[in-house]
Amino acid sequence: MGGSGGGGYFSGRTSPEELLGKIREAEAKSTDASFEGTVNDLLAAKLGEINDRDTEAFREILSRAKDGIEKDFEDSVELRFGGSVAKHTYVDGLSDVDALVVLKDLAKDETPSELRNRFAEVLKTRFGSDKVSIGNLAVTLQIGDKTVQFLPALRTGDRFRISDDTGRKWSTINPETFARKLTSTNAKLAGKLVPTIKLAKSIIAGFPEQRRIAGYHVESLAIAIFQDYTSPKTPRAMLKHFFDAGAERVKQPIVDSTGQSVHVDDDLGPANSVSRRIIADAFSRTARRLRNADIGESLESWRELISGD
Repeated sequence: MGGSGGGGYFSGRTSPEELLGKIREAEAKSTDASFEGTVNDLLAAKLGEINDRDTEAFREILSRAKDGIEKDFEDSVELRFGGSVAKHTYVDGLSDVDALVVLKDLAKDETPSELRNRFAEVLKTRFGSDKVSIGNLAVTLQIGDKTVQFLPALRTGDRFRISDDTGRKWSTINPETFARKLTSTNAKLAGKLVPTIKLAKSIIAGFPEQRRIAGYHVESLAIAIFQDYTSPKTPRAMLKHFFDAGAERVKQPIVDSTGQSVHVDDDLGPANSVSRRIIADAFSRTARRLRNADIGESLESWRELISGD
């Protein structure tokens, strides 16, 4: 009976070296999948910590403020919870928590400055003068470790008028436009964009102050970065993509969809400004640290990054 000539399994098909290579490749993929699962579990736990934050404390502050405002403004006020809490992207240390204080006809003849001052007096009476400060746009209330910004606003149809950057004139905005854009982009990404924003904010909150960007800027940047994203929709992959792509995207101004200003990041100056390059460098460093953590399969490095260390 004719034999096979000793070629056996490898004859004419796969050499021992090729088979060994395939085995190693399969092992590498298995290890990578296992590590990715572990990292995603770590990120899910971090998101759990972020989501455990109790927004009821803020709602209680807003409720108390509303009671005082209505007494002074004769029930002519509507308090609209806004900022990162409303968009579900809040992270301690890098988020805006604000409320639009929508006033009706009684305030229509007042300048933004007059309205802010009158509103600040109401809050001082309610909470104490040492808890209240006045800025160009908003009145800030500090209760313990919680800060709430109240933006006096006038309604004009489906839009609102708030103070412009100078603090002296009115500027028309439509905040719901941005919220809708964030919601639609999040839905397109199977609900993974908002968690990615939260994790990114958690990392950015640990940057030196000069290298941070505002919470609203993070959200706008994420929408721009993930507009045409087609890679895996996992926390690990999307977080890496945010900092990798963001290192270039942050160098360019982002148009403000609310209509409040030309760009959401005017404070950083024109394209490729020094401020933008400083922030881009922080993003690049973070992207490299994330890649190195993966190459070394270092869960501890991932843990340090998301804890802001």
